[in-house]
Amino acid sequence: MDIVVITGGSRGIGASTAIDCARRGQGVILTYHRNPEAAQKVVRHIATDGGQAVALPLDVANISTFASFRLAVQEALASTWQADRLSGLVNNAGYGIFNPIAAVTEDQFDGLMNVHLKGPFFLTQTLLPLLRDGASIVNLTSATTRVATAGVAPYASFKGGLEVLTRYMAKEFGERRIRVNSVSPGAIRTELGGGLNAEFERLLAAQTALGRVGEPDEVARVIAMLLASDGAWINAQNIEVAGGYTI
Repeated sequence: MDIVVITGGSRGIGASTAIDCARRGQGVILTYHRNPEAAQKVVRHIATDGGQAVALPLDVANISTFASFRLAVQEALASTWQADRLSGLVNNAGYGIFNPIAAVTEDQFDGLMNVHLKGPFFLTQTLLPLLRDGASIVNLTSATTRVATAGVAPYASFKGGLEVLTRYMAKEFGERRIRVNSVSPGAIRTELGGGLNAEFERLLAAQTALGRVGEPDEVARVIAMLLASDGAWINAQNIEVAGGYTI
């Protein structure tokens, strides 16, 4: 059975991806940081639809916890699915801070770097022995790497770094036939950065060719496709899922 790990799976794009993957028959290990209740709600939703999911705590910013997280993943694989390998990893966990470069503090800079670049790097390294040959990795980046938006410079810079890291992962993991791609959402209706108010949503919709902001499940379907056999010949690519944002 295909089993995937999705970080930040308790809400937004991560939760939608967990639900979509489960509907496709995959087992799901989703992580949460501060909200176990939200994570368990996703697990129950998946169970109601006939799927199987496990929620595990994980602080993506704290690499010292990754070894114990891998043990927890191994235990979940064995006890829930009688398996010992993963078919996929989605590096999705993240948060946003809106602050101009002149006002960004070192703590804010380091926090964003740890979650959006350092964390995915070392978590992938940690889980690599559990990924079976032919597995798929999807890294969540952002359309802000293509379109400069004032106030998100550190966030966009680390997402840009993750795009570059995606290609290097694809190159280095290719001998094991592990595919690595990144997905770059545009304006999506999530809680990232405090969510969207009506005025901001109208602004973003006006900048998008399809005339609206996106929904988490629209990004989730692309991620799920890349994890499945549908995406078997897609590798080392960045796919923007943004409805034509600023073109």
